[in-house]
Amino acid sequence: MSATDATTADERILQTSPLRKLLGRPELGSVVGAIAVFVFFAFAADSFLRASSISTVLYASSTIGIMAVPVALLMIGGEFDLSAGVMVTSSALVSSMFSYQMTANVWVGVGVSLLVTLAIGAFNGFMLTRTKLPSFIITLGTFLMLTGMNLGFTKLIDGTVSTKTIADMEGFPSARDVFASTITVGGVGFKITILWWLALVAVASWILLRTRAGNWIFAVGGNQDAARAVGVPVTKTKIGLYMGVAFGAWIAGQHLLFSYDVVQSGEGVGNELIYIIAAVIGGCLITGGYGSAVGSAVGAFIFGMTSKGIVFAEWNPDWFKFFLGAMLLLATLLNAWVRKRAEATK
Repeated sequence: MSATDATTADERILQTSPLRKLLGRPELGSVVGAIAVFVFFAFAADSFLRASSISTVLYASSTIGIMAVPVALLMIGGEFDLSAGVMVTSSALVSSMFSYQMTANVWVGVGVSLLVTLAIGAFNGFMLTRTKLPSFIITLGTFLMLTGMNLGFTKLIDGTVSTKTIADMEGFPSARDVFASTITVGGVGFKITILWWLALVAVASWILLRTRAGNWIFAVGGNQDAARAVGVPVTKTKIGLYMGVAFGAWIAGQHLLFSYDVVQSGEGVGNELIYIIAAVIGGCLITGGYGSAVGSAVGAFIFGMTSKGIVFAEWNPDWFKFFLGAMLLLATLLNAWVRKRAEATK
């Protein structure tokens, strides 16, 4: 090959490199899907493009996205957490009941709730790494235990299936400002959970793409034995990922509590599947080792658009689960196609 031919070949490689990078992004398929859903409901529902409607969609997305982000990181690390949904309720219950029973400042209950919730996450990670049982079994057991404890302790302490109101207790207004306030922009109210959601996406993306811990997460999800062989702290990484899910559950739980000031002990059951769906729609592989925090945010956004778009279009909400299932299948197929195209361009 002549020098001219070599130079031309090098230029072609450089020209296709951005395309390869784009096709290799885990969230590409979900972004395409999100654009399609947005355009669809923009035409199907006249009120969908109103600022107030967008605010509603973003709020619905954020309540899922706050949990979808750490769940996505856990899935990239090759594991699941079926206790994530009820852990949100457990976090809210601990905060509420501790504050009420101890007649303490609400912030004390918030702090205790953080410690308890992180301990639950650490328990999941510890049991997983010590027993070597599948995460499905470990977290299913935690799910059942938390479901029973949520109901049992609430009835034992409060005598009913819901907590007592703490709206008149010291610290409640400031805690509500942090976890459940509304920020007005241009005359439209946006829930503060949107900021929590975006902050978690930014931090999680930085961890995955810019830190050694991010490399560890991808490594343990791709091949745990190979990762351990090259010195990756597999046990610490997995425990840390489960504690990350617990931290998200704590934020979501405090929002639940300070939005309504009382908590129903039976809430949260089934939400763990929604978090996993958002992560999968966003490009995370069930087998681990692949995905992104941004993709989980896009998956949550698709969920928010679908759930609220059906309402704005005045369709029968009974069809929501059908559309959600269709979105899951289409997004998974699209993500698989994008990955094949990315591998073909290498």
